[in-house]
Amino acid sequence: MQNKKFAVFIMVHGRPEKVLTYDTIRRCGYTGKIYLVADNLDSTSCIYKDKYKDEVLVFDKYDAAYKYDSGDNSGDLRSTMFAANTIFDLAEQMGVEYFYIMCDDYYEFDYMFKDEIKGMKLCKNLDKIFDLTIDFYKSTNALSVAFAQTGDFIGGIDNGKGVYRFSKRKAMNSFLCSTKRRFNFLGRMNEDVTTYVNLGTRGGLFLTIPVFAVNQKDTQQVKKGLTEMYLDNGTYIKSMFSVIYNPSCVRVAMLRANHLRIHHSISWKNTTPMIIDEKYKKQNHV
Repeated sequence: MQNKKFAVFIMVHGRPEKVLTYDTIRRCGYTGKIYLVADNLDSTSCIYKDKYKDEVLVFDKYDAAYKYDSGDNSGDLRSTMFAANTIFDLAEQMGVEYFYIMCDDYYEFDYMFKDEIKGMKLCKNLDKIFDLTIDFYKSTNALSVAFAQTGDFIGGIDNGKGVYRFSKRKAMNSFLCSTKRRFNFLGRMNEDVTTYVNLGTRGGLFLTIPVFAVNQKDTQQVKKGLTEMYLDNGTYIKSMFSVIYNPSCVRVAMLRANHLRIHHSISWKNTTPMIIDEKYKKQNHV
């Protein structure tokens, strides 16, 4: 790593026997700092400590719940939102300026080639990818930059015109952030969507890099973590959190993938500011 003030923060809870992301980023060539972020309500946090030593940071979840808007009054604290927001403070404490916020269930980082022969290839030089992504991030005023998710490419990598089909201002699941560009994640569930939509309506810039992707375990297929919450509440409530924060541009709809399921649907023309080309400016006529 060229940037010594960079680290990866992995949010963990209840799965100390296997932190997939930790092993994956090492296997893919990352040599820098890693911190596992656990909460003080996790009965397994001591096991994380025993296994990962000083790489484990434990935060007060009740304190975080007091500070950050969960979007409901259920009192349910099962959420990554509290950890994600607290990581900005932890990064400052650890002398880190740039950092990735990640979940604990990634098992691959892949290059996504438009060339059908190359296709999807496993990354083995993640240090270089992080350095390049930080350089790109510095060159923009984006609040956060995310890697794509392999699920984004279902149905083909482009839109039939030979270009990547990413034009939306979104960031999901993995977030490159800076302590100098702080923002708050919003809502107990679906906080990534709610955040990039809500802040996007106010000019906050979130971007996805389409040429590189995170591959993770399917939602609700991995035991513990937040799986129990999703099974308890269903994806309807999860999606409704984004509607509550952004009723002018988000609705609940049916997602047609391998099977029908409820999902959020975003109207992008009602979401992010549209910049009109200078050529359409009215000319002053004398």
